[in-house]
Amino acid sequence: MSKKSPTSRRILIAAGIAGLMVLAACGGGSSESASEDTVAPTTTVEPEPTTTTTTLPPILAPLTGLPVEAEITRPALVAKIDNHPKARPQWGLNQADIVFEENVEMLTRFAAVFHTNGSDPVGPIRSGRQQDIDLLEPLNKPLFVWSGGNAQVTKLIRESTMIDLSHSAANEAGGYRRESSRVAPHNLLAETSKLWTLAPEGATPPPPQFQYRAAAEAIPSTARETGGVKLSMDGVRVLWEWSTEFSRFVRSQDDKPHVDVEEVRISAANVVVLFVQYGKSGYSPIAKTKGSGEAWVFTAGKLFQGTWERLEASDTFTLKDTAGNVIKLTPGNTWVELPRIGKGLAFLPGTPPDSFKYP
Repeated sequence: MSKKSPTSRRILIAAGIAGLMVLAACGGGSSESASEDTVAPTTTVEPEPTTTTTTLPPILAPLTGLPVEAEITRPALVAKIDNHPKARPQWGLNQADIVFEENVEMLTRFAAVFHTNGSDPVGPIRSGRQQDIDLLEPLNKPLFVWSGGNAQVTKLIRESTMIDLSHSAANEAGGYRRESSRVAPHNLLAETSKLWTLAPEGATPPPPQFQYRAAAEAIPSTARETGGVKLSMDGVRVLWEWSTEFSRFVRSQDDKPHVDVEEVRISAANVVVLFVQYGKSGYSPIAKTKGSGEAWVFTAGKLFQGTWERLEASDTFTLKDTAGNVIKLTPGNTWVELPRIGKGLAFLPGTPPDSFKYP
């Protein structure tokens, strides 16, 4: 941050030369005259110094829009986190900037994106999927933390723009270990602080994935009040409710509050629901995240209904409301849900979520 030195000016004031004074007096046959040139002294006047201050905009974390003390230069790190009942509660979900929830084989799995903060440990770490390649490409060559996969998926991931930091590639250097209180394969943990040290030379941070509202920026009238949303994911029932107490959305799954290992409720400043089509590779669903579709954006206790668009895998998602304006999020963490088309149901404030079924 640069500061501008105060400036001052010197003002020179000079008085003019006084006119000649002539005094004459008559009387007693005598006369007397007197004259004198008078010059006012020179005076220097120094005004109060003036200061001009330039305020630079704050440095914002690219994946949250929140101010940070210094630019975060490390790359994004994506950990594939298990959501099997035996893997709960998880480590690190509340520390991630962005979490994607995607359908896998009759369950869901999380792709937790870390950049502002890390989590030691993080997990349980599970395998990657083909759908991760397109979904995560906008993060600018992120470190990809996963337990491994079949030969086809492994080949595709290693040929992608992501940096392979799988269990076999990083191992102890990445802090991988088995947690004795859990059963395999739901007990593999790693450490983000160690994994970041394995980033290749020249690795750069991710670009912003969404646009965020400024502090004084009003929420557009295209938004409406909301109580939250129910989603039917594959094998998992997801509920997000707006909490007026915390001014955040809080998460439940399978009708139980979703908490982490510290028994802290999973919550988000924003919940972005992207309704997508799913293809299939063998038994694995493949979310089609290129193209366009319907989007619901939950932020600041409001719901925007609109569309998502992403023409190329390298593009970020463009979110627009019903008036065609870009939807801006509340600065903070974001969960991105990827349900199948028609598998969401939003509800109004004051509506008990247990008073209606999941879609």
